[in-house]
Amino acid sequence: MRFSKLIKIALSSVWNNKMRSFLTMLGIIIGISSVIILVGIGEGTKKNITEQIEKLGTNLITVNIMGKRNSNITDKEIEELKSKPGIKEIAPSLSSNVNIKSGSQSTTTTLEASTPNYASIRKLTLSAGRFITQRDVDNRYNVLVIGPETAENLFKTTNVVGKKMYVNGIEFSIVGLLKSEGTSANGSNDDRIILPISTAKRLLKTSNITTFYIEAESKDKVEEAMAYTTLFLNKKFNNNIQSYRVMNQTSLLETANSTTESMTAMLSGIAAISLIVGGIGIMNIMLVSVIERTREIGIRKAIGAKRRVILLQFLIEASTISSLGGIAGVLIGYLGSYIGLKYFETTIVISGNVVIAAFAFSVIVGIVFGIYPANKASKLNPIDALRFE
Repeated sequence: MRFSKLIKIALSSVWNNKMRSFLTMLGIIIGISSVIILVGIGEGTKKNITEQIEKLGTNLITVNIMGKRNSNITDKEIEELKSKPGIKEIAPSLSSNVNIKSGSQSTTTTLEASTPNYASIRKLTLSAGRFITQRDVDNRYNVLVIGPETAENLFKTTNVVGKKMYVNGIEFSIVGLLKSEGTSANGSNDDRIILPISTAKRLLKTSNITTFYIEAESKDKVEEAMAYTTLFLNKKFNNNIQSYRVMNQTSLLETANSTTESMTAMLSGIAAISLIVGGIGIMNIMLVSVIERTREIGIRKAIGAKRRVILLQFLIEASTISSLGGIAGVLIGYLGSYIGLKYFETTIVISGNVVIAAFAFSVIVGIVFGIYPANKASKLNPIDALRFE
């Protein structure tokens, strides 16, 4: 029998049992669409993190002091470290969640406090007003720079330069408005305020700075700057490497990518279980089909159909069901990704290789789980099959 004829018979069998075939495909459809969407979310997250880290520059070094009992790094020590080869600028950073208020409007936001060079090191730009100055730091002025989202939440406008607001009950003047940077893996970059670090120490009643941002002279000088920073910290903390952590953008990017890849693999594995379940459903329905069509198989064998033809027919039926389910799953995967991007502002990056691999896997699942029913059908004795009621 010609191969095209076998395909027509398989498609006819699927069409004649539309509801049963659809329910059988459902596991494959859910599995394929889940894999595409979840892998897309993972790749989208990876893309966002990469863009956010690269936006900060390739010559940024972050120093975190671990533990609350470690000695505080003084301004004099910062100046000493700044004089080391490869290091261009250093900005200490203090952060906390604070309550802010203006009139009857109140909310919470992230406070960041630093020195004037914080803007250049962190690649911050203003859309209005000015950034904090050394005079603000030296005199502990109650001034701040505000993010556009914070301004909208508190004032319902971004025209806020020169206005007053309260931070933890203390009045501050707004001297600058940050340019919008959008969101990152850590949340919105536009919902924050930036204060002079001396003012923030008094406001938060702390002098313990645990984060420092170091700008290397160039990308090629990062390793040199990191080496001198590590030597300085080893001396400061008596070679206790548990007291600090030094990272550059490359190591941050590698860590972030490793984390997102692990998350994506885990989610894909969970979604792939649906494909296995779908394959079991195909096996089950094909066994039912063999029983229902026992007399048909017996007649075909009695008039000369060979075993391999019967085997191939049922394998084609199983692979047809899984292939149609795979096609539907791909379409639903693209639709779900579009909905996530359009209505939930979720970055989803769909890879053609992932789509092809997922579809190929669905076909393989159909063939693998169709082998047993097809083999059972091909082994039927024609006399017994004709006697079957």
